[in-house]
Amino acid sequence: MAEAVRKLDVIDARPRFTQADADALNARFAGVDSLAMLRTVFAEGLLGRIGVVSSFGTESAVLLHLISEADKDLPVIFVDTLKMFPETLEYRDTLVKRLGFTNSQTVTPAPDVLGQKDENGLRWSFDPDGCCEIRKVEPLARAKDGLDSWISGRKAFQSHTRANLPRFEVEDGRLKLNPLGDWDKAALDAYFEAHDLPRHALEAQGYLSVGCEPCTSKVLPGEDPRAGRWRGWDKVECGIHTASTPKADPDDPANEPVF
Repeated sequence: MAEAVRKLDVIDARPRFTQADADALNARFAGVDSLAMLRTVFAEGLLGRIGVVSSFGTESAVLLHLISEADKDLPVIFVDTLKMFPETLEYRDTLVKRLGFTNSQTVTPAPDVLGQKDENGLRWSFDPDGCCEIRKVEPLARAKDGLDSWISGRKAFQSHTRANLPRFEVEDGRLKLNPLGDWDKAALDAYFEAHDLPRHALEAQGYLSVGCEPCTSKVLPGEDPRAGRWRGWDKVECGIHTASTPKADPDDPANEPVF
């Protein structure tokens, strides 16, 4: 009888961040402008292996321009759910070229998973959470597998569910950086104008937050910018953003900052 193959123990040497790390970074960079913060974080290697995740939506150019000013070689990750507006794909190509990024990555849903769970491509119509899980959450999880930290374009003003958004938060042992968390619409518009950044083609038509084509509608006057996402469903996020790690116990040695 052949001897069973011995399973080798593999040590995961990646940094595992805690809420103490996020608290320390939030304190250090309080009041520091976004570009200066990004340049310092990259130069000092505070977050380990890091990438920026972009939807290439209506406000994405601001964050991407800031990133390009700090490090054009940073991985830029885009999840193509295969349900995107053609205008979004065109905008992605325009911004990547315009801003000079050297490491643009596109990840797509696994074909075998789509075949098993969304063969006719209509899961969005009866199970939007399940559709987001297989078309966005799982592909992004694969893309983030080699990262210690990642950068998000979330902003507190976009909806009540994003209020009080910190710059640094912990998610599954990774640090997540929200450089635009405290920016408002006026600041974004001013930045677009100051740097002559191109706009998403759908914004002028009333699409203030753009996701997958079947689940995105125009925003009506008086609605928050994300009201057009999953209209009619009790759903406000795709699932890639989860709650921050609970505040760490300062007396627990395991929660000492890792940097």
